[in-house]
Parts: sequence; structure tokens; C-alpha cells
Amino acid sequence: MTQPDPLTAAIEAARTQPPRRFVITGGPSAGKDDVIAEVLQHGIPCMESEPGRAIYRKHRERLGRHLRAEDRREYAAEVLDAFVAEFEAHKHGFRFYNRGIPDSYGWERFFGLSPTPQLEEANRVYRYDAVFVLDPLDTFEDPDDIVWAKEREIRRVHELIVQGYYDAGYEPVFVPAESAEHRLDFILNNVRIPKPQR
Repeated sequence: MTQPDPLTAAIEAARTQPPRRFVITGGPSAGKDDVIAEVLQHGIPCMESEPGRAIYRKHRERLGRHLRAEDRREYAAEVLDAFVAEFEAHKHGFRFYNRGIPDSYGWERFFGLSPTPQLEEANRVYRYDAVFVLDPLDTFEDPDDIVWAKEREIRRVHELIVQGYYDAGYEPVFVPAESAEHRLDFILNNVRIPKPQR
């Protein structure tokens, strides 16, 4: 009988273990979509899409325009609810997250807003086991990113997101700007999960 590869075996073995949660994040030009796609391609448990994007589009369609600073509170509350629901739904084994709750600290600061009591409470209650910040690349991934951060502001958004995780009590691990495959291997090595066989 053929033995499963080490990654598959690790995923199966973790299904009966306590939950472990790992965030993959970064600014608008970090290449996060490619890394998440690489995670999913290898069957690693992962939050498929960043909830903020779908919620942003929904609010934009309702308003008939892009969100402004005055629209952010309602939008941010809905995004926070989505992240909390995703967190609570995970009961066993390891799972990767496409951004995390503390990302909101950075985005709110970018729009000149202070953290809400709800965000502060969620950060206290819902804690991740590790946070991986992708170093920025050179291109935008999604048209909505251009709305949220003009090219000259990419670095500022990235730094605010990173600062948000520090303020939330995390020590992020920085992932070098390499191919998605190398970045995934780097992340898995840090959390002691076998790399995929390619």
C-alpha cells in the first residue's frame, strides 16, 4: 500500500488535534493571492478568499461609489464579523487565514480612524498562532487595491498593517519577496509542516 506524502499525512494527522491558526498578510502589492493559491493547490486547509474584498464590493454597489472614510465603520464591522465567524468555525488541525483580525488596525489608521471597542475585544479573544507578513512586490493584484492605496501609498499601507500586528501583541515573521512556491515553503518550514512534493 502506497504511503501518503508527508504533507498529506500531516494534514490528516492534524484533523484530530487542537486548532492552530496561521495568518498570511501584507500590503496591497505583497503577492498574497498567489501564495494563497499555492496553499490551496496543495490541499492545505485555508481561508479561500479575503472577506473584505467581497464586502467592499457589496457596499460599493449599494452606495454607487467607492467607500469613503465616513463609510468605513459599517464596512469594518461587517468585515470583523466575517473574520470572527471564520475563526470560530475552525475546530481542529491547522489552518491558514487570508488576512486576520489585526489587519483592521492598519486599514483603520490609513483612513484616520481609531480602533473600535469591538475590534479591541476581538483581538483579545481571538488569537492566531503565527503571523506571516509578505514583503511587497511591484504590482497590484486587484483593482480594488488601487482604490484603497494609490501607488505612492503602498509602503504606508504595508507599514500600518505590520504595526497593527505589533500593537496587537504579535511578532510577525517576514516572508521574502520570492516566488509563491518558495514563500509557501518558507512559511511551512516556520510552522514545522512538511513542504509539498513538486
